[in-house]
Amino acid sequence: MEQKINYNLEMENLIKDFDGTQTLLLHSCCGPCSTAVITKLKDFFDITLLYYNPCIHPNDEYEKRLNEQIKFIEEINKTLSRKIKIIVPPHEPQTFFDFVQKVDNYETEKEGGARCYACYEQRLEYTSKLANDKGFDYYGTTLSVSPYKRSDWLNEIGLKLQSKSKYLVADFKKKDGYKLSITLSRQYDLYRQNYCGCIYSYNEMKEYEEKNKKTGE
Repeated sequence: MEQKINYNLEMENLIKDFDGTQTLLLHSCCGPCSTAVITKLKDFFDITLLYYNPCIHPNDEYEKRLNEQIKFIEEINKTLSRKIKIIVPPHEPQTFFDFVQKVDNYETEKEGGARCYACYEQRLEYTSKLANDKGFDYYGTTLSVSPYKRSDWLNEIGLKLQSKSKYLVADFKKKDGYKLSITLSRQYDLYRQNYCGCIYSYNEMKEYEEKNKKTGE
């Protein structure tokens, strides 16, 4: 039987002697997920957050999540001597649709399938390229803090894409990372979304709500 890789342990062994001068471009999927990840990494890296999520639908949801992300960064920066920077590229949802169309039956794929793999790939590909272009030592993502995101896929993609900037292997849900993100989200009074983000997960969420509504009648 193939032994599972403990990506969290690999990361901890890598960064244990880091002094905060190593630069990290950290892709963030949302403010709540970034809370636990930044808390874990802030003493080891000089962090720049990248809010790149073309998948998020609809636009007002994107804006709401972006505002919560900015709100958290502004609040935590009040406590840090080494401030966290943030990069926000233009929101271009069509690029998400163009990217996932390479997946067979992408519109009917359930969450957690090949369409999600492609979504991970798009965001990490962008992050890797930007990290290389700007000379970051490392790049990574907050996505693995969620119990619904596959850390094996994320690390596979990240390692495949690394070149000048190295990929920070991680599984941030380990050691109660997800639980910590919930606690910190409450502490910072952050909005926590009830679906992943794309139009397909949005539709699944709406269908689930409608089904429960009928069941409760």
